Amino acid sequence: MKPDWNLLRAFHATAETGSLSAAARRLGLTQPTLSRQVQALETELGVPLFERPGRRLVLTEVGRELADHVAGMQAAAEGFALAASGQVQEIRGRVRISASDTIAALILPKALHRIRSAAPGLTIEVIAENALSDLHRMEADIALRHARPDREGLVGQKLQERGAGFYASEGWVARHGIPDSPADVPTDQLLGFADVETYVTHLNRRGFACAAEDLRLLSGSALVIREMVCAGLGVAPMLKDIAALTPGLVEVLPGHLDPVATWLVTHEALRNSPRIRLVKDVLAEAFADP
Repeated sequence: MKPDWNLLRAFHATAETGSLSAAARRLGLTQPTLSRQVQALETELGVPLFERPGRRLVLTEVGRELADHVAGMQAAAEGFALAASGQVQEIRGRVRISASDTIAALILPKALHRIRSAAPGLTIEVIAENALSDLHRMEADIALRHARPDREGLVGQKLQERGAGFYASEGWVARHGIPDSPADVPTDQLLGFADVETYVTHLNRRGFACAAEDLRLLSGSALVIREMVCAGLGVAPMLKDIAALTPGLVEVLPGHLDPVATWLVTHEALRNSPRIRLVKDVLAEAFADP
């Protein structure tokens, strides 16, 4: 018996996400289509792969065993796609660059001008998101991130470290004054990121005495946080070159944040691709400029 790869792929996505709707989004299918594919595989194998207590999906013992085998097949398929993509020898096609929303909106456009001049035949897709793109799954070809690559198969180049600090608006400083220490910043004036527990741990290490429930304004977008700071709503950390592009901001508590490194990361299967090499070189040059 040779099950259809589409059925195996549907099963793998469902097993990984634990949800038909999430698996359908990952594969670009409708939920009914994906559900039919999973059911077709169960019928073909003659065994149930999932138990369905309520609305949840739980792998059966047979499902767990099969999931391990299919995961290996999926990894091999992804490796094949990456290798094939890396063999493109023309400076044409699409290159997807993943970066945080502030980097994508305020710093990356300078590099895009250079890429257009160097390779007008390329199509560049900018993925602006603060979650790390999965380069193994080809969610992006190149990622600009603030953490060194920590997964096998990823290669990274450390670009220039960029200064960072805590910032407030001129209006906020007029109302509250310049704080002498983190303890002088009212906890309800700290603007927070959506991963609030991690963020609060970071703040506490910097001398702020606050808990997650103290933060009243949160966002998963650094670009939104920047606009909140501009509106005088509170204090938040920011890269210094982002702040320099933003009129009316004042650095408070200088010296309380270390420089932040930017890493240029891609999958090793793509590093010999001329289009990926060209884009990486231009990005490295652009980010080295002050």
